[in-house]
Amino acid sequence: MEKFDKLTAVAAPLPMVNVDTDMIIPARFLKTIKRTGLSEGLFYALRHDKDGNPKDFVLDRPAYKSAQILIVGDNFGCGSSREHAPWALLDAGIRCVIGPSFADIFHNNCFKNGILPIVLPQEEIDKLMEDAERGANATLTVDLESQTIEGPDGGRITFDIDPWKKHCLLNGLDDVGQTLNKAAEIDSFENTQKARQPWLYA
Repeated sequence: MEKFDKLTAVAAPLPMVNVDTDMIIPARFLKTIKRTGLSEGLFYALRHDKDGNPKDFVLDRPAYKSAQILIVGDNFGCGSSREHAPWALLDAGIRCVIGPSFADIFHNNCFKNGILPIVLPQEEIDKLMEDAERGANATLTVDLESQTIEGPDGGRITFDIDPWKKHCLLNGLDDVGQTLNKAAEIDSFENTQKARQPWLYA
C-alpha cells in the first residue's frame, strides 16, 4: 500500500449528503476484483445523463481534473460495504476525503487502501467547501504527521485520527503489510513448533 504522509493538491467540492457506495461506483462496475480501471465508473450517474452523455460534474471540470482531495457532505460512503468504492476513488487519484462524517465500513476501507478520511466539524467543512469552490486555486496541504490541513490562505486546521491507523498510513501498512511485518516472529514460531511437534509437518 502506498504511504500517506503529506499531500498538497487541489481540493474538489462535493456538497451532497448521504452519498452512498452505489453512487460512488454503481453495481454494474463491480465485475472485477482488480483495483485498476474503476475510475471509469466513479460517480457514473452523477457524471452522465441517461444516454451516457457527460454532465458538468465537478471532477470533470478543467479546474478539478487533477484533484486529489474531495470535500464531501455528511454520511459519505453509506450503503453497501463494497470495497470497490475506495478502490474507484484511489484509481481516480483521490488520496484524501474530508467530511463531517463517514459510514463506518467505508471509513475503515479507506485506511486499508491508502486513502486518508478526515472527520471535521460542519463549520470547518463549510470553510473548506468554500475554499474548494475556487477551483484550481483551491490547493490544500494535508500533513498526516502533524495532523493539520493548511488552506490556500494559510489558515490551519487540526484533525484527530486513531493513532494505529495513522501509523499504518504513514508506513504504508495494509492488513497484509502488517502481517509481513511480523514475518520473523511467525517464522520463529513455526520453527519452534516444528521442533516440538514434527509429526504435524510430516
